[in-house]
Amino acid sequence: MLDTPVYLVTGFLEAGKTKFINDTMGDPKFTDADKVLVIACEEGEEEFDDFAVEYIDDISEISPENMIRLQKRHDATKIIVEYNGMWQISDLYSRAPEHWIIGQNILFFNAETFDGYNKNMRSLVVDKIQNADLIIFNRVDDADCMELHKAVRGLSRSADIIYEKSTGETAYDDIEDPLPFDKEADVITIEDRDYALFYRDLSEDMASYDGKTVSFKAVVAKDRSLGCGTMFVGRHIMVCCADDIQYSPLVCKWGRSDDYESYDWVNVTAKIKIAHHKAYQTAGPVLTAISVTKAYQPTDPVATFY
Repeated sequence: MLDTPVYLVTGFLEAGKTKFINDTMGDPKFTDADKVLVIACEEGEEEFDDFAVEYIDDISEISPENMIRLQKRHDATKIIVEYNGMWQISDLYSRAPEHWIIGQNILFFNAETFDGYNKNMRSLVVDKIQNADLIIFNRVDDADCMELHKAVRGLSRSADIIYEKSTGETAYDDIEDPLPFDKEADVITIEDRDYALFYRDLSEDMASYDGKTVSFKAVVAKDRSLGCGTMFVGRHIMVCCADDIQYSPLVCKWGRSDDYESYDWVNVTAKIKIAHHKAYQTAGPVLTAISVTKAYQPTDPVATFY
């Protein structure tokens, strides 16, 4: 079959997904040139208008064969999936037909209930935010948009954010996100609470760190494959919950690396060079230590984005 554009609408119950789909399906610019099928993976209080809708009650019903069957039934050339917020996005990606091409992933949150979901269903919130292209917070009349902004930016720097009041008034998020450390300083000092942000920014924008000197607290990991005089230094980072904690280290050349053992905490000051290293299997940040000294374990040994 020909490639089919798929628009993914995600979020939890009563977040505004169905209303958005009804409005979208009422727009001739979206529907006139295509036959659109809506695949709904949950039923809320609001009902769909009179257009082609197929309901999916269980994730097991999403398979290439079943989705192709539904698409052919309606001769659809465009698909909208209203996705169940309790299902992982990866389940849809792995089960969808190969010719389905995700055109946009739009995520809705009710600002009045967001905090509860974020605290009690953190892994599902993280899953949705990390995969979203556009995030819409509705009912923001009494919400602290800065806190909503921080919750998103701790997980995604690329998603666009829109705030919508109950009156329908909308505003695009234009809050600047300065890093909590000075990348132009002679020595870039990373506080304990900021290692996760530093590691992510370094991973996403390595060229801007080439030749820079950085100072941070880290835990040592020794690996014989690195050879003499080289060790890993880094922190464990948690994105959403304990299950996803991972050690996120950097290669560090230090002639006296035998002074330390795995699990030792150290203060590292080092110069960064972006170079190919076998530990990365590609180009990556290779540190040449200027000084390494013994350190105390921080109060929160696991670094987070929030």
